[in-house]
Amino acid sequence: MPFAKSMMENASRQAIYIGLGANQAYRGRAPLQTLNSALRALGAAGVETRAASRPWRSPAWPDPSDPPFVNACIAVQTQHDPAALMAVLHQVEATHGRARAVRNAPRTLDLDLIDYQGRSGRFPGGLELPHPRAHARAFVLLPLKDIAAHWRDPASGATLQSLIAALPAAERRACRPAGGVLCAAA
Repeated sequence: MPFAKSMMENASRQAIYIGLGANQAYRGRAPLQTLNSALRALGAAGVETRAASRPWRSPAWPDPSDPPFVNACIAVQTQHDPAALMAVLHQVEATHGRARAVRNAPRTLDLDLIDYQGRSGRFPGGLELPHPRAHARAFVLLPLKDIAAHWRDPASGATLQSLIAALPAAERRACRPAGGVLCAAA
């Protein structure tokens, strides 16, 4: 294996990846503005964005008649352990109007811990790593490819490319770049 590729794969195993999504406005902010606001809030909470994908648009699920989502992935650096990081993610969601009344309902902000340095298993608070459904979601995998093309699913060892190829073609086509910029700058 070439040295540069090996270094990128090693770096991706040591990274922390978070998926972001929104499909409802919050306080007059469009979903992309909410994602950018969330990045600033994460930074203030000790979660530094190291890389950000471009924004992607994906249909709402399970009801495609709901507004489409704007999704992205970020690589972060933090001193928080996985459980503490999840607490930060939930706090940032709450400060951006996230209500957890109905599962899979439209939302102002969704922050998912996709991978924490390649760890696999169950952690305090019911946290499961890697995210148990990330491997089957185009709206996670395609943005993740923007920032971590050599990522492997810590649970299965499957490459990102093979996971994307295994998705239904219609799902891959439905998730597309949304335009705009995801930026952690103040």
